[in-house]
Amino acid sequence: MLKQRVITAMVLLAILLPALFYKTPFPFSAIALLMIAAGAWEWGRLNGLTHARSVGLSVACVLACGLSWYGGLLEKPLPMLWAAAGAIWVLVGGWLLRSGVAGWPRIPKMLRLAGGLVVLWLAWLAIAQARVIGIQFLLSVLLLVWVADIFAYFAGRTFGGRFSKGKLAPSISPGKSWEGVWGGMAGVVVLSLVWVSLGGETLYSQLAQRHGIAMMLLAVIFLAAMSVVGDLVESLIKRSAGVKDSSGLLPGHGGVLDRVDALLPTLPLAMMLATF
Repeated sequence: MLKQRVITAMVLLAILLPALFYKTPFPFSAIALLMIAAGAWEWGRLNGLTHARSVGLSVACVLACGLSWYGGLLEKPLPMLWAAAGAIWVLVGGWLLRSGVAGWPRIPKMLRLAGGLVVLWLAWLAIAQARVIGIQFLLSVLLLVWVADIFAYFAGRTFGGRFSKGKLAPSISPGKSWEGVWGGMAGVVVLSLVWVSLGGETLYSQLAQRHGIAMMLLAVIFLAAMSVVGDLVESLIKRSAGVKDSSGLLPGHGGVLDRVDALLPTLPLAMMLATF
């Protein structure tokens, strides 16, 4: 399993890194579109669609993203769209977690499919816009999620259960602890402070220049919290579907949705904070 994980990670990096650092945003946006299309196929399968209909959902996702690209949305500021996306993620994400695994099947299937399609489209548009803004800006958002996840893992392993009485969401993801969440938040605070001190055109520098360090720290803690919401929502959906991974498209890593679940709310929310 470890060998598979390493090989898959190396192949992905060999594809993504040259595209990320290419002189124009086109290659990275195109690869991100392919990943999101795969995520749409997985979404269909998680919600009980046949392979053929899941492929159709993937095609619909590609068309939505492609029309947005053709219409020039990657270069346009979209503050109202990002504000609406952020509000939906906060409200609906909280409601889904409160409803638990049993609440997911009660949502009409067409609404679930349409909602997933919108979420994936927004994530692609956000990551493509972030790459248009700049490589450092995009990396600052991606690293925030990755650092939160890494610090949460080690904090949970080291301190899990020592300071809190219960798990974070035992019926959804029994392994996650409150100590892990706090560790992830501490990690992104350190990341943002270090990066601001080093300079560069990042999300952190934008927030610090416009609103001050204190507001920047609140913003990155909020983003770290929402990355946990994205992770838990996907875990909830997989439990409802009775599967461990969203698919086997990435050997050793599961599916695309397993790798981007924390990014799905964080990317639109980062764009919301950047455009206000």
